This record gives sequence, C-alpha cells and structure tokens, in this order.
Amino acid sequence: MTLVEDTPAHVVTALRRLVSAEATAEAPGTAMEAGDLEQAVWVRLLERLDGDGPPPDAARWVKSAVRAEARRARRTAARELPYGHDPSADPAGSPEGAALRAERCRTLWAAVARTPGNCPRLLTAMLSPNDPTYREIAGELGISQGSLGPMRSRCLGCLRRMLAAEVGAPEHGGKER
Repeated sequence: MTLVEDTPAHVVTALRRLVSAEATAEAPGTAMEAGDLEQAVWVRLLERLDGDGPPPDAARWVKSAVRAEARRARRTAARELPYGHDPSADPAGSPEGAALRAERCRTLWAAVARTPGNCPRLLTAMLSPNDPTYREIAGELGISQGSLGPMRSRCLGCLRRMLAAEVGAPEHGGKER
C-alpha cells in the first residue's frame, strides 16, 4: 500500500483497519492488550511522519512495526519481576485495617452477648484464645459432650442471623445492601 497523500490525517485514515487487524493478531503472544499495541504503533508512525514522512510501503511498515512492538513487549515482560511483599498493599497492617478489625470484634462480641439461653457461654468458650476441647467446654457448661455439637450449630445459626441483619453481607460484585 503506497500513500499518495502524506498528511497525517490521511495516513491514519488509510491505515486504521490494517493497524487494528495486525495489533489484534499479534497481541495474544505478547504481554500487551491489542489496544496498547495499536497505540504504540500509532506513536511510532506519527514520529516517523514528523521526521521522514510516510513510509513508501505502508502495509509492510505497519506489519514490521507491530511485530517490533510485540517483540519489545515480550522482552519487557520477560524481564519484569513481581515485587515481594509490599506492606503498604496489606490492609491488615494499616491503621484502617486495625480499626476495622476492632470494630468487627466489638460487633461480634455484642452479638454474642445478645444470643439466647446458654449460647453466650458456649460461644465465649469456643472463641476463647485458649482453644479448649469439646470435653473442656462441655465440662465448663455442665452439659454432655454429645449435645455440644447440636447446641453449637443452633447458637452459630442464631449468631449468623443476628450479624447478617446488623452488618449486611456484600452482594455479588462486592456491593453492600
């Protein structure tokens, strides 16, 4: 494809579909999106138009430019290494994360205190940092070890319903209700 008129607008119009098709074809083998590859070729072409004018064989130039940009992207991606642990990216280590954890704990313990019957004692024992066994919890509550599982299930169900009503679980896509 030879360009007779050498204005940048004419060159862009004449090559738009070719650049898009070549970039779309080369992109899967690179670490770039097709649009980014296409943009890099357009920058390269506009730089050439400022200096040397339009290429004599525009189709060949576009193909070689797209492949050159794709090679550059592959080389760059091969040399890039992920960062190690970035403490600023860890919300748990931030003051905001600590405040959110503390608020969740307060909400949990307030809900545990409002559960009916023996549930507050059972849930407090199960959430203990000492990590007691079922036998120790049953002995502390004065109930049989066999009834501990069903009671635990009922108490956790009650607690789950209470917290769902207060906090509101995130919907699909992370939106709050």
